[in-house]
Amino acid sequence: MKIFIVNAGSSSLKYQLIDMADKSVIVKGLCERIGIGGKITLKKPDGSKYEAEIPMPDHTTAFKIVIDWMTNGETKVIDDLSEISAVGHRIVQGGAIFKESCLVTEDVIQKIEELGALAPLHNPAHVQGIRACIETLGDKVPQVVVFDTSFHSTMPDYAYIFPLPYEYYEKYAVRRYGAHGTSHRFITSRVINEFGVGTPSKIITCHLGNGSSITAVKDGKCIDTSMGLTPLDGFMMGTRCGAVDPSAITYIMEKENLTPQEMDTIMNKKSGFLGVSGVSSDNRDVEAAADAGNERAILARNILKYQVAKVVGSYIAALGGVDAIAFTGGLGENNPFIREYVCDQLAFLGVKYDKDKNEEYVHGKEGEISTADSSVKVYVLATDEEMVIAEDTQKIVEAL
Repeated sequence: MKIFIVNAGSSSLKYQLIDMADKSVIVKGLCERIGIGGKITLKKPDGSKYEAEIPMPDHTTAFKIVIDWMTNGETKVIDDLSEISAVGHRIVQGGAIFKESCLVTEDVIQKIEELGALAPLHNPAHVQGIRACIETLGDKVPQVVVFDTSFHSTMPDYAYIFPLPYEYYEKYAVRRYGAHGTSHRFITSRVINEFGVGTPSKIITCHLGNGSSITAVKDGKCIDTSMGLTPLDGFMMGTRCGAVDPSAITYIMEKENLTPQEMDTIMNKKSGFLGVSGVSSDNRDVEAAADAGNERAILARNILKYQVAKVVGSYIAALGGVDAIAFTGGLGENNPFIREYVCDQLAFLGVKYDKDKNEEYVHGKEGEISTADSSVKVYVLATDEEMVIAEDTQKIVEAL
């Protein structure tokens, strides 16, 4: 069975074709600048890479171009569309409606659209991706949607309800939903099954990147997560501020005479690494500037590592202990300084790590960095959200 994985953004479409016989990636790539130009990138397992700028006015056009590239010319990887058995889609926001992956129907599409207010940059784009697949492949090819929020649906009400007037939860479904659930689920499974932590267990998964979240997992189920109603909550990210005093927001709005939308743009797109450092939203640029002595870049680095350690510490309290901590994502996998700081701050709990392994485990190298006598297992692990989507898709389609 070959499964096509689609992750549609507001102006992008990431894709992978996976052969489930051996779980190998046949091809992967990206369409970007959809609606404002168009560029496609395609990569094969042998390392060959192809790029071209092609007009892509919408996601349907982008999807058709991807299919054309996969079936023709030097970018060809399959002979015919009939080789695609199913399509799996990543959906950011499933709200309280979707607690597990499911088959795409018109009713499902409409509900995803209705949840668009909770993820305005993501859910409408996901719907475009689904409809583009239907238009290109027809309605006979089954499609499955996998929700980033579903892993967090096991949170107890005292973890997901905000202490606002309860009527806003009842009227507008304002509550904590979390994000990156597909990644947290994948990493949790690896820690429990591949590395033998098993259950019962208390695990903290740290998905750190341009967007970051941390999740507390008890016996394989999420009990709390740092992102909230939207991906803005939590701690400092590339351009997002994370959690701040709400009164700071209203105070700035009054002083600067800002509209809610203008303030939302500041918090989502002008804060975080970029806002504090003034250098970049990319942590690699911030680290380079910090190493060169830039004081604001140093401040940004210090805020990040402090906040990560603080959230991890709070989740140890929420779990009543911890058996394992796992770092993943672009920063989690490639920034040993954050991992070092977190481990050092937890040394009083008996956390010990191999400094050489910690520095060595970057750019794809992964595994355990804690020492044999550490009270807590600490891992650096690569995430694979696409494989989770593919496995869910296969399971649902084979049960039809």
